[in-house]
Order: sequence, then C-alpha cells, then structure tokens
Amino acid sequence: MAVKLIVDSASDITPAKAKEMGIIHIPMSITFGETQYLDGAELNPKRFYELLIESDVLPKTAQITPYTFEQEFEKVIAQGDTPIAITISSKLSGTYQSACIAAEKFEGKAFAVDSLNAALGEAILVYLAADLIKRGLEADKIVDELNSAKTKIKLIALLDTLEYLKKGGRISSATAFAGELLSIKPVISVIDGEVKSIGKARGSKKGNNLLMELVEKSGGIDFDMPYTLAYSGNDDSMLKKYIEDSARLWQGKTEHLPILEIGATIGTHVGPGAIAVAFFEK
Repeated sequence: MAVKLIVDSASDITPAKAKEMGIIHIPMSITFGETQYLDGAELNPKRFYELLIESDVLPKTAQITPYTFEQEFEKVIAQGDTPIAITISSKLSGTYQSACIAAEKFEGKAFAVDSLNAALGEAILVYLAADLIKRGLEADKIVDELNSAKTKIKLIALLDTLEYLKKGGRISSATAFAGELLSIKPVISVIDGEVKSIGKARGSKKGNNLLMELVEKSGGIDFDMPYTLAYSGNDDSMLKKYIEDSARLWQGKTEHLPILEIGATIGTHVGPGAIAVAFFEK
C-alpha cells in the first residue's frame, strides 16, 4: 500500500510537474467574465496574466467541490493506496472543507491537510510530503509531520503594483494612487493562513533590501528543507535582480534555487511583477 498525494492548482505546481512527481493535480476554476477556465489545465500563467492585464475587473476563482475530491479518493483507494490531499489555506478558500467532507466518507482511508498557505508556500509543503513518502512514512505519520511543519513556513512577497489590491477592494483608490505616485512597493506574507501586509518600501531597490531583511529577521532559511522562489507575470527580470541583490542569503548554502511561476489564485490579487520566497524557518 502506497501513499498518493493530491494537490490543488493553488499550489502553482503545474500539471506537468505533478505528473513528474507522481502527484494527482486538481485544477480550481477561474472565470473571466462569462468564460471559465481550469487553472493550469486550460489556463497557463502566461495566458492568465495576459487576460488579467486586459480585464477591467478581477477574475473569480471557485473552490474544488467535495464530489471532485471524492472521485479522486475513490480511484486511489481502489488501487490499494492511501490518498492525502494538501490544499490551499482554509482561510482563503473552501477547498479544504470540500476535501474533509469527501474524506469523511472513506472512514480513515483518506486524509486532508490544510496547508494554511497558498502558491509557493503550499508548494513547499507538498515537496516535504513527497520527501516523507520516499522515506517510507505511513499516511497518518505524514499528516502529523505536515501539520507540525506547516507552522514554520514563511512566505514573503514584494509587489510591484497596488493596482490589483485596489481592484480587489483591499485598498482604496486614493491609497493606490498615492502609492503608485510615490513608487511604494508593499510587502505581504501569509500569516496564520491569511494574506497580510507586513511592510512597504519606496522603489524596487529598497523593496529588494526590505525583502532580504525580512527573510533574515524571520530566522533564516532552513536549506535542509524544501524552499523556492517565485515571480508573477511574464517577465522574471525582477526576480533575477532580487537573487543578485540578496546573494548573501544563498551563496555557499545552496547551488540550486528552485523557481515557480505564481499562478491565478494569488496572481489575481498581486498582479504581475511580484517576487516571492517561501521556506521553512530554522
């Protein structure tokens, strides 16, 4: 009997990467106007940001249904394996609740884990789960390890624009206008499962410095655990500049910096040009 991971597209793990890892990928749905897409499957990040920039209103995302999870759990269990679904934070979506409703029907043969995160923060928890499976841990032990480890995840992101926070009603038009005028770069994090503002800087260079300082203040990166960088939009030049500016965080500690593209779930609110890092604190 093997353990099989199931992950939603809010993790920004692509269907291709999920297949490579032997993970079941379930897409959330994204609606622009009257048109609905399956995130990752029918709408890749490149096309998503093209539509986001063209649209006057923000797209809407829909949670994965209990029935969808139930179908996937049933397939895995029928093969003699144990499914573990890792989902976007329960404070950002009802997807975790859907997974729990589905799991209850299988009386302890299926599990659901609330990542209390999203995008790259959710992704590194999935990577940890994959490592635990390789180590041969039983499903219930993996769930315990994940629920303990997720409290140490840090996701810190620097935004390039306030436009999408304004469109989403998170800040006023006046605040957005003043911020853009002064080239304010907000820094956000996922704290206790919710997206919160933790700082701001004037200009990209100061923003990079602030992002680096916040990583260091959080306790530093545990390079023995999964970690990743990410960017939003169709241009990774801001991320490349950040990696260069923050060389002291990486040099001599790792030879490889994994990079993800931030997809629709979080990209809807941060817009293009954001850069982020997710890691387990020491």
